[in-house]
Amino acid sequence: MRFKLLALAALVATPMLAMSKPLTVCTESSPDGFDVVQFNSLVTTNASADVIFNTLVAYDEAAKKVAPSLAQKWDVSDDGLTYTFHLRPNVAFQTTDYFKPTRKLTADDVVFTFERMLSDSNPWHKVAGASGFPHAQSMGLVKLIKSVGKVDDNTVKFELNEPNATFVPILTMGFASIYSAEYADQLLKANKQADLNMKPVGTGPFVLKSYTKDAVIRYDVNPDYWGAKPKIDRLIYAITPDASVRAQKIKAGECQIALSPKPQDVIEAKSDKSLKVSETPAFMTAFVALNTQKKPLDNPKVRQALNVAFDRTTYLKTVFENTATPAVNPFPPNTWSYDKSVSAYPYSADRAKKLLADAGFPNGFDTTIWVRPNGSVLNPNPKAGAELLQADLAKIGVKAQVKVIEWGELIKEAKQGQHDMLFMGWAGDNGDPDNYLSPLFSCNAVKSGINFARYCDPQLDKLIADGKTTPDIGRRTKAYVEAQKIIHDQALWIPLAYPTAAALTRGNVSGYSVSPFGRQNFASVTVQ
Repeated sequence: MRFKLLALAALVATPMLAMSKPLTVCTESSPDGFDVVQFNSLVTTNASADVIFNTLVAYDEAAKKVAPSLAQKWDVSDDGLTYTFHLRPNVAFQTTDYFKPTRKLTADDVVFTFERMLSDSNPWHKVAGASGFPHAQSMGLVKLIKSVGKVDDNTVKFELNEPNATFVPILTMGFASIYSAEYADQLLKANKQADLNMKPVGTGPFVLKSYTKDAVIRYDVNPDYWGAKPKIDRLIYAITPDASVRAQKIKAGECQIALSPKPQDVIEAKSDKSLKVSETPAFMTAFVALNTQKKPLDNPKVRQALNVAFDRTTYLKTVFENTATPAVNPFPPNTWSYDKSVSAYPYSADRAKKLLADAGFPNGFDTTIWVRPNGSVLNPNPKAGAELLQADLAKIGVKAQVKVIEWGELIKEAKQGQHDMLFMGWAGDNGDPDNYLSPLFSCNAVKSGINFARYCDPQLDKLIADGKTTPDIGRRTKAYVEAQKIIHDQALWIPLAYPTAAALTRGNVSGYSVSPFGRQNFASVTVQ
């Protein structure tokens, strides 16, 4: 009888397995690599942290709070200086063709992950090379974390130098993904440190199978995943830089999800019965960073003139098809501490000319505008936007050369401060305003390269730091309101837009929703 029941169970299970299908996602760019701690682009996070790795804690977008992940729970000391994380038991690292783990996740892996970023004596610290660890540095973790220690196999303790209300939310970010210390030791002994970037090993729902730059990334489902098993049998990223081509591919059924569609493609998809649109207000800001270390952009009146000279109403209509709202402050208006008293610079070519004359540039100057070649949520039409800015600046005597630079090279050069004006965007990882202020305006972020305005001001830096030392929302808001005023008055950016995050899916796809933070979760997606 037992044999017959087992046979019947096998017959029932077989059709369910047959229902699993591959999921092909049309993405917009190649990742910088898969060693996510080295990089700061969302494309790289989507290809690595979101699918291959896990963090100690995750951000629950529905509940709008930090939730357990590799850590089941955590304790905070009364003085706010000690955080103790209790790890989920029996979490397996991925088994691949190049690594077969001999043990489960332990505190040793957490300690390795953070010591690598924080300690220059760690043998893996210099492996990142010139790129360093941009998020860890810009978020001030080197100064903040006094020590990371193993209590026992399932418990790890972080000692901080000062209280910090943002510490746990920071750990939801992709760069805080937990690595295998065992795998790192294997690579170090074999002198194959570079493999960590191209042959990653994590604890996430998908395992990297192969990668062809500018073409395709293939993932298999991780059979040992500790969480709910993905409902697809394979995941494929079809790298498709042109948004129009992504739209064509999803209409033809060549991919089941298309990321970063152009606004016009979203409008058309809503009337196509074979497609569905997932969209939400994004926790993102599009902007033009003005390099304050380059003359004459070191002069605040010049930066104000550029702000006043740009017709952002036309920009939003042309580039975003009016699907985005005008940006004023660094983060979107639905964020706590947003300063509603700050007003956008009004468009006026005459006012811009006067500001330039007052700054000593009555005849304008020459400069450059850097922009990526392909569109994204934060810049659906890079060429059109750059040309609009170029034309408006020409009206006030500023001759701007548009330079279209491949995304990876653009990020690399911009982090070194080679740009003058840079079309850029930022997607926050959680709802905390510091997720914008520390990485984009702190002095630490100038060193790491993510502060694309390259502005280091002691007063602004202190406000950003003060806002993190207390959990009191009122006190934090006061500091952040003052910070926003400085950022606006100094005209460090030309704020552009708060976009709508959208993705197109085929009608046979369920379980997918676009994230306001630009993160991707394909583990719950089903393809019928």
